[in-house]
This record gives sequence, structure tokens and C-alpha cells, in this order.
Amino acid sequence: MNFTRWSARLPGTQRRAAARTEPTVTPDRWGEGRGEGSVPAARAEHLTDESLSVPAVDELPVREVLDRVPALVALVHGADHRLAYVNEAYATAFGTRPPGEPAREALPELRELGLLPLLDQVLRSGKPRTLKSRKAPDGRSYTFTCTPVREGDSSGGGVLVFATDVTDHAEAAERLRASERRQRETAVTLQRSLLPQELEQPDDLRIAATYHPGGTEAAVGGDWYDVITLGGGRTALVIGDVMGRGVRAAAVMGQLRTAVRAYARLDLPPHEVLQLLDGLATEIDANQIATCVYAIHDPNEGRLVYASAGHLPILVRDESGTVQRTDEPTGPPLGTGGWMHSSGSIALGPGSTAVLYTDGLVERRDADLDEGIAALERALAGATGTPQVVCDRLVRTAGVTADHDDDVAVLVLQHPARTGPDAELFRNAALELLGGVEAAPRARAFASGVLTSWRFPADLHDLGVLAASELVANSLQHGTPPMRLRLRRTDRRLIIEVTDGDDHLPRRRRAEPGDESGRGIAIVATIASSWGCRRTPGGGKAVWCEFALPRTP
Repeated sequence: MNFTRWSARLPGTQRRAAARTEPTVTPDRWGEGRGEGSVPAARAEHLTDESLSVPAVDELPVREVLDRVPALVALVHGADHRLAYVNEAYATAFGTRPPGEPAREALPELRELGLLPLLDQVLRSGKPRTLKSRKAPDGRSYTFTCTPVREGDSSGGGVLVFATDVTDHAEAAERLRASERRQRETAVTLQRSLLPQELEQPDDLRIAATYHPGGTEAAVGGDWYDVITLGGGRTALVIGDVMGRGVRAAAVMGQLRTAVRAYARLDLPPHEVLQLLDGLATEIDANQIATCVYAIHDPNEGRLVYASAGHLPILVRDESGTVQRTDEPTGPPLGTGGWMHSSGSIALGPGSTAVLYTDGLVERRDADLDEGIAALERALAGATGTPQVVCDRLVRTAGVTADHDDDVAVLVLQHPARTGPDAELFRNAALELLGGVEAAPRARAFASGVLTSWRFPADLHDLGVLAASELVANSLQHGTPPMRLRLRRTDRRLIIEVTDGDDHLPRRRRAEPGDESGRGIAIVATIASSWGCRRTPGGGKAVWCEFALPRTP
């Protein structure tokens, strides 16, 4: 093939070709109509003899230029892309190629890289195409640019393949991607290790949770959840989301989760727990904020008492399938400071299901947040089965996949409606403590009768009556009316609780031999599996103790 017939019509070639056909501008013509010393005349004088010695770009031998180019160059022509030329760099990289053969046979490396369809597109459309960073059989990476060329004025055409070696860039990019993958794996590992490995399962609730890390690189955030048994049959549930991504967000999440568990042991109302967390979040990182919901379930009340720091509303589906959102109050996120949080409540009776979740489940870039929450409500209305089944269904309905762009945490709890023999394992009994000194023997007689009707073993019966007597005596001595004794049994424990109107919390102390009082709480702490006390929302306090029931074979 006559190579001189081929020319690549690169940008600017037509303009230079047109410039050669124009009349030559002489210094005299530049100076016409202008005074001596005009700028154009001086410029023309500068471009005289010296500039005529420089050859025009279009006059340079094309083949000689391409042979010296360090990039890989190949020229093909015709519909079957017959090879017309490869430069020295191409031959060095892939070996000598026989001209005149179709590219499928002559250039197997292009076929392996999937470049032949691209040649068809370029030849058909007449527009250049680029294929970025492909690894060739020689082990190096190239960016291929395919440019259409034409043969003189004939209708035939070809494609100039120009390959730039980008191995260094590709390797640097791969190192960066590997580093990002390691960072993400570290963040995921840290995140999962800080989440509860096994959820606590309270007597009166059935709970399941799931966590899905974000699918994009280093998209792991600070979502967390937890279930904390408070004692006395009460359970704390928490879910939160630290703003930001990566290891830092996961580390802040771990500190907040640990603090929540510590504050929960104080058995404080939800809004007071959030108040403490708000101050701690500011100390951890003044630039880091987090949303959080802290809720407490009390089976005696049949309600979920909660406080929210900028988090999404809890959803509750009752036994009939009706879904409700928790209302205000909702305070600002943790870490903002200077805000007094408050608590609210929502009914959670037998047969109800509640869902706590983070924004990754309902927030989408192309939709309003309320639309996502409404869609979750509809999904919850039709979700039945165990908490894990409900959890999986909500995640699946929300379209959460492995490449989801945000991490997702979901916590589902159910208050089962028990009937038949199962209901016999969950019983309640209460006595209002009225009168003076006769209240203590009445409380002992009541406790003895209830425990006998529940068919407890003799030793557990006697311990229960003793604990009830000591708690009532402590309340009569240090508390104020109204007073109440409550006994509750579950399938795993016996709970005895005494409430009164005084908010002074008792503490265990060592009584001296000569002291006439101060031994009641010490006796209860010794004979019971656990004990505790808390202030009640309406004022006053509750003191409780628990006995583990013997497991039936």
C-alpha cells in the first residue's frame, strides 16, 4: 500500500492547508496605510528570512514522525480493517505484524482487548472513540484512541489506532483502590465488632435486628443499635446514626454505644439519658453530631416511652394492622448542646410490633423523606411473622442491596399476644398498701397467697415472701403514700416491686451490730438474683428485685 496516500485529519490540519493557499503577506503590504514603526510592520519584518527556513508541519514525512513516536500506532483500512502500518513502538511491544491482513488475524491483541467493535463504530460514525486503561497481553496498560482517516478524495476509509502507555497511572489507581478497600474493610470490621454480637432477649419481647454496610467505597457509617435489659421486667432499646463515614464515624459510634449502656444502668428516663449523651458527644468531637432514639418498654404499663434526638419516628403496628408514627417531641441531634430533651410515649400492647431504623432504609436521593417513611409504613402494615422475618421483609421492600449507597440499621420488636398454656407463665398481681402497721402483715399474706397460687417451689415461695416483706417495710419506713406491692412472673423469673411517693432512692449499706435498721436492702440483695431502684415519671420511686426461676426439663 502507498502510505503517502493516507493522512490523519487531526484538528488544525485543514486550517494549515488553507493557509498555504493564501497570498504571502509581505512587509510592504503590512505597512501599507500605517505609519512607520507600526506593530504589524515590525512583526512582518521579524518573520522574513528566518521563518522561511522552518518547514511546515504538513510537509514533514508522516511515516518518519509516527516511527519516532513513543506511543503505539497502528493504521487499518477497509471494512475488515486490513493492516496498513504499525510503528516501531507497536512492533516492539507486540512483535512485527504482517501488512494487508485483517485486524482479527494481524492484531490479535486488539481482538483480546475487545477493540474490534470499536473500530467498526469509528469507521461507521466518522467520530473518534477512546477506550481507557485496558491491560494488554504484554502486561502493560494502555489507553486506546481510535481516529477515523480517509484516503485522498475516495470513499474508502480507515482507522488510526493510537495507544498511550498508562501503566504507571493504572498501577497507582489500583493501589489507591486497594487502600480504599482496606480502609472500608477496617471500618466494617470495627463497626460490626462494636455492634451487639447477640441481642438480649427480654422475657416480654421478641427482638431482631440487622445491619447492612453501604456498598460504595468506604461508605461505612456510624449506624448502631442495642437492646439493654434494665431489670424489673423493663427493657431499653436504642438506635442511632453518627454523621459521616469511615473509621472515625465507627469509632465515635462505639463510644456513644458504650455510654448508652452505662447511662442505661442508672435507669433514668429516656430524655435524661439523651441529655447526658448530648454532653458526651460534644466532648468526643465538637464537629461530630449523631441522631438517636432511646426507648423503654415496661410490660406493666403496655407502653413504649421514648425520647428522640433528631432521629426518624418509631413506627408501631397494632394487633389489627394499623400503623402509627410516634409524635413529637423530637429534639436536635446529639452534639449540638443547649437543648432540653423531653420524653413521649406510644402504646405497645400485646400483638404489637415496633420498628426503629436509620435513614438509609427510607432516604433516597430522588424522593422526599416522608415518601420513604410512608412506604415503610405500608410495608409494615402487611408484614407478619417473627421479628426476623419482618426485619428481612422491610429491608427487601425498601430495595436495600449489596451496592446500596448508605448503611442501614433496623431493629424490630414484638410484644407477643399470649394465650393458652403460654399465658399461664406470665401473670401479674398488685396490692395497694393502705393503713399503718397492719400494711406489712397484709403484704406478706398477699405475697404468700399469690406465690402459692402460682405453684412455686417452697424455697422460692419463702424467699419471695421475705423479699416482699423487706421491701414493703423499707417503703413504710422511708417512703410516703401512695404505696403499691406488685408481683410479676414470666417464663424465666419472678419480679417483686414496691412503689411509693418519695423520690429518695435507697442504697445498700453495711449495718453495724447495734443498728436497729439498715438491713432490709442488704437482705434483699443477698437472697435475690438482682435488685435495683429508679424514680418513676410521676414522682416517687420503685424498688424491685428478681429471682431466677428453675428451668423445667
